[in-house]
Amino acid sequence: MGTFSIWHWLILLAIVVLIFGTRRLRGAGSDLGAAVRNFKDAMKEGEADAERKPVDAIEAEHKPAGAADGTAQHRDKV
Repeated sequence: MGTFSIWHWLILLAIVVLIFGTRRLRGAGSDLGAAVRNFKDAMKEGEADAERKPVDAIEAEHKPAGAADGTAQHRDKV
């Protein structure tokens, strides 16, 4: 049991083309390419959103209400 030679791969490719046809294989290839392209675009958008969000906005999300902008109201008890 050795490795596959080039002839094995060519015969396998011919069988796959005969079974599925070139139109289906071309469509599957373009669908796969579009999926990879969309994934890369989504990753770039996520990185861009993370870079655009300033550190102050991140800190403000974790502070209690009113403490983020310094306008906490204090009431005097009488």
